[in-house]
Amino acid sequence: MKSCFSLSFLSLFLTMSALAQPVPGLEYYLPQGITYNPAIPTPESVIGHQVGEWHVTHDKLVQYMQALAEASDRIAIENRGSTFEGRPLLLLTVTSPANHGRLEQIRRQHQALSEAGAASIDLNDLPVVVYQGFSVHGNEPSGANAGLAYAYYLAAAQGAEIEDMLERMVVLMDPSFNPDGLQRFAYWANTNRSMNLNPDPNDREYHEVWPGGRTNHYWFDVNRDWLPVQLPESRARIRTFHDWLPNIVTDHHEMGTNSTFFFQPGEPSRVHPLTPKRNQELTAEIGAYHAKALNRIGSLYYSEEDYDDYYYGKGSTFPDVNGSIGILFEQASSRGHIQESENGLLTFAFTIRNQFTTALSTLEAAYQMRAKLLGYQRDFFQTMQAERGRTKGYVFGDTKDAGKAWHLAEILRRHQIEVRPLADDQTLAGKAYAKGHSYVVPLEQKNPRLIRAMFESRTSFTDSLFYDISGWTFPLAFDLDYAELASLPATDQAREELSPLGGSVESNSQYAYLFEWHEYYTPKLLNTVLQAGLRAKVAREPFRQGGRSFDYGTIMIPVQNQSKDPQAIYQLLQEAVKGTGVTVYAAETGLTEGIDLGSGELEALKAPKVAMLVGSGIPSYEAGEIWHLLDTRYNIQLTKLDTDYLGRADLSRYTDIIIPGLWGSNGIPESGAKNLSEWVSEGGTLIAYQNAANWLKEKELMALKFRKDSTLQARNIRFDQKRDFLGAQVTGGAIFEALLDRSHPVGWGYKHDRVALFRDSNIYIDPEKNSFDNPLQYTANPLLSGYISEENAKLISGSVPFKVNRKGQGRIILFTDNTNFRAFWYGTNKLLMNALFFGHIM
Repeated sequence: MKSCFSLSFLSLFLTMSALAQPVPGLEYYLPQGITYNPAIPTPESVIGHQVGEWHVTHDKLVQYMQALAEASDRIAIENRGSTFEGRPLLLLTVTSPANHGRLEQIRRQHQALSEAGAASIDLNDLPVVVYQGFSVHGNEPSGANAGLAYAYYLAAAQGAEIEDMLERMVVLMDPSFNPDGLQRFAYWANTNRSMNLNPDPNDREYHEVWPGGRTNHYWFDVNRDWLPVQLPESRARIRTFHDWLPNIVTDHHEMGTNSTFFFQPGEPSRVHPLTPKRNQELTAEIGAYHAKALNRIGSLYYSEEDYDDYYYGKGSTFPDVNGSIGILFEQASSRGHIQESENGLLTFAFTIRNQFTTALSTLEAAYQMRAKLLGYQRDFFQTMQAERGRTKGYVFGDTKDAGKAWHLAEILRRHQIEVRPLADDQTLAGKAYAKGHSYVVPLEQKNPRLIRAMFESRTSFTDSLFYDISGWTFPLAFDLDYAELASLPATDQAREELSPLGGSVESNSQYAYLFEWHEYYTPKLLNTVLQAGLRAKVAREPFRQGGRSFDYGTIMIPVQNQSKDPQAIYQLLQEAVKGTGVTVYAAETGLTEGIDLGSGELEALKAPKVAMLVGSGIPSYEAGEIWHLLDTRYNIQLTKLDTDYLGRADLSRYTDIIIPGLWGSNGIPESGAKNLSEWVSEGGTLIAYQNAANWLKEKELMALKFRKDSTLQARNIRFDQKRDFLGAQVTGGAIFEALLDRSHPVGWGYKHDRVALFRDSNIYIDPEKNSFDNPLQYTANPLLSGYISEENAKLISGSVPFKVNRKGQGRIILFTDNTNFRAFWYGTNKLLMNALFFGHIM
């Protein structure tokens, strides 16, 4: 009876909703004049409402795709993994029943276009491959909702045209690039939907609460992860991409409500130099099909403006360096169900129809241009074989840190790039590389252009505007030694799977254990030790013992007078080092060459109890990066403190509080600021990032002297050039070199006295008078990779990206740069870890 009542209530509710606001049926989206197979279930018959009536939740989206796969012999479905929240990462493969019977053969034939001997392949009978992905940003839902009608069309449309199209094509459909974000936003939009739809842009429906539905579970922009592949959503789609090497990849997005519809090509002057000219020509030819389709339904659109094809980590640009054509679609967003706009009332259904229409026009373009696209892909890879120059490959590694090098090799392997471990210790291009810590990447393999895109440094550009970052040189991001090689050194055989990181405890000790702070996962090991209630100390000075050198920041764990007996400590360490790459050494005496193990130069450590500010006024990307870092890599428990209740929270529970950044100076309420200030005075360590510098100065928590360019002035700049003039002063993401004082606690664990920092802000701070108060300072000409304006290049020279102040018994630490950018800036993660574990002695 209860079940029947629920179904009756749902039916009544949906009926009342339909009466309150007319909702277009499926025919609003579908091409007319063709028949549809009645055996294929419609979206409404499975999810209980019309497409566009409600925002589809991810569970209902999955339910419908599974129903289609069960009903149609054109569709196969697979689950390629799970999101952080456990939602499936589905892929639909759509083609003719006959092609399904030889799908692996088709895939292998398609892959052969990228290999030696491809010139002899007959393209006449080879299907073109199209990979279509929807709503990588969860609060841009028209794509995923269009996927309901689109998948129905692919399964149900009848006639010679669709049948021949599917015979000559394989469609890879990802119904939701970002399931967790889509679910979050659907919940918001649906729970704030009125029966009588309200288009007033002031309505709560159109104003999400923090952090919004754009991002995934850890608040990452999933569309920036195609190259770094740090997230489960990305790893699934990158595996699909490389398995198939599709000819076209589409990425369906949304933009501001007062916009119209955008399709590529983008800004002609902002295309990465490694992208062939022919790529852009084909992109424009495909665009003509989109224009024709949108003309037919009367939708406004534009191209060759606003968006670019530079950063290869985006879904519409990554294909361009892999012999494919990437297509970005941007639809004006209703941000809910209906909203007023400059172009009239913008309904959710209208946004869905535009996405559906361009999904179909993509197929039409692929079908008509099949031979061109297949030929271009073959030529892309064949041409590269003739492009090889003097550089035969790259070497990278770190004699002190196997973990960072391993993770860069892991990224390369995810892109099916061959990586060879160095056979023995060698000196190459004047730098030492150690076996087990170093890898060689030969350029003589399928896609040397992708390898160059990841390893090159570029500092000159034809345009000064960038939609995203301008520098991403991976060995710099990982703070690794690296070099171009004119000849390849001796290496071990390349492997499909990398050998896992090890970790060992030298032997059982009755006195003490020692490990250096260099390895990437040492913070994880130290945290395990401290959380287990064991005492540990950190060495302020280097020393030698047993023929080994121990650097600044070495950790010492005494065996006696602990809460665990010596055997239990040994067993705990044996388990804790697994997968860290850390070697723990046994010390049988307190005597050393240098500071002895009982010296006051070894500082006692406490288990960190960390909180981070989140909520209104806090940038969610930066907060998510820190949450992800602590939670998934270092197993450090993090409390997320909302700024709304910061003023009444008991902060005495925490040793460290992180401000990941601030939007404006009013991001923290006065009561919260007062609570933080008192907590610092009583011994807490406050760690602040980027724009929080302005707040620290305003609240007189730090005496900072900012550098500003008072001479910047527009001369001979027309009004229509204003945006470009101002945009040229934006530092959107580049890499800069800083001098590092390795004796300072912030520099512990680093091998060199220089470090590469990622910067995407224009905060420049004067150094202190005393050099020992400037442990991090930009060099005179710090640009390593990416773009910075001439004016800002002068400001950054010699400025400092790090400050620490004492306040009462506590510390305030400031980083002007993001040390945790997009989860792949492994090289500076340790700066934050040093602030957490050693901030109290800075």
